Amino acid sequence: MKYSQKIILKNGKECWLRNGTEEDGQAVLDNFNLTHRETDYLLFYPDENSFDVEKERRFLKEKSESENEIEIIALVDNVVVGTAGIGAVGKEYKVRHRAQFGIGIAREFWGLGIGKALTAACIECARAAGYKQLELEAVTENASAVSLYKKAGFVEYGRNPRGFNSRITGFQDVTYMRLEL
Repeated sequence: MKYSQKIILKNGKECWLRNGTEEDGQAVLDNFNLTHRETDYLLFYPDENSFDVEKERRFLKEKSESENEIEIIALVDNVVVGTAGIGAVGKEYKVRHRAQFGIGIAREFWGLGIGKALTAACIECARAAGYKQLELEAVTENASAVSLYKKAGFVEYGRNPRGFNSRITGFQDVTYMRLEL
């Protein structure tokens, strides 16, 4: 899948949303490790990341060549400040109508409209890929994220009070959300 769009952020800066490519491997890996250090709401801790630069490059290459999956990067001043993507839940007939959505943005760029734009881009790509449902999991106490997803049309379909086990706070309630496309 291919995607490219320029947006103007709330602070007046330009942000370019586009496919991540092999050449972006180091920058995307650095952003992943940064975003996963800055918040306790994402699935991984940086020390659990099994990717090195070569694995990241291969991942980005596969996504850029895929017809139904994508990894979009957000660049401000030519620096990767966020990523978002969609991935198939599975290839089997019973689940191939479903895709998963994930997003991460550097804390310095929260509240500027990047999350909203990346979410909209992934929804657009999921529709173009023919998915019928887009799914995500969010830590319930992450009210700004849950609010963003609700504004984008996602609805809650369940919760798991012990969905995540945080090294910092213990168990975290996770909200399951989906969007019919």
